[in-house]
Amino acid sequence: MATIYDVSQSELVERTAEKLKNNDKIQPPAWASYAKTGVSKEKPPMRQDWWYIRTAAVLLKIYKKGPIGVAKLRTYYGSKKNRGVKPEHFFKGSGNIIRKALQQLEKAGFAKQVDVKGHKGRIITKEGKMFLESVAVDVKANPTPKKEKKIIEVKQEPKPQVQVAPQKRRDASVPKQSKKGEQ
Repeated sequence: MATIYDVSQSELVERTAEKLKNNDKIQPPAWASYAKTGVSKEKPPMRQDWWYIRTAAVLLKIYKKGPIGVAKLRTYYGSKKNRGVKPEHFFKGSGNIIRKALQQLEKAGFAKQVDVKGHKGRIITKEGKMFLESVAVDVKANPTPKKEKKIIEVKQEPKPQVQVAPQKRRDASVPKQSKKGEQ
């Protein structure tokens, strides 16, 4: 049996996102189509299904690091902001996106809130663990084929031989022309 550590993490997140699309409790909010994922970003995400990708990634992070809270997840999804000529500065990711994703995962039954020795956060439930491991087994059994890199052969033509015309040499028998006035 494969675990989440035996497969490619990016492929696991992609397949988990595909399965989460079929879940009625996980839906992108109305504002998700034009919201940025943090202050450090200049534009909203380009992918149409980015909400499911982020929710799947958050679920995987809960499974690995749980109990984990919104603050740590904001730091994980943060990035450096391009501030023009000023030095770059790190900013945390959007807390609203992470909170909504966590709430939807709780409604779906994949995560729950706990207080372990004074550390509040979310942990994965039994259903969430079974869900992720079933996706990992599916990824292990049916990996997506890797795109083959095309090797482009560059045919180099031989460089043409440039023939240099011989320089004209002065004939020793011809006297040098002298300046005017000298003879």
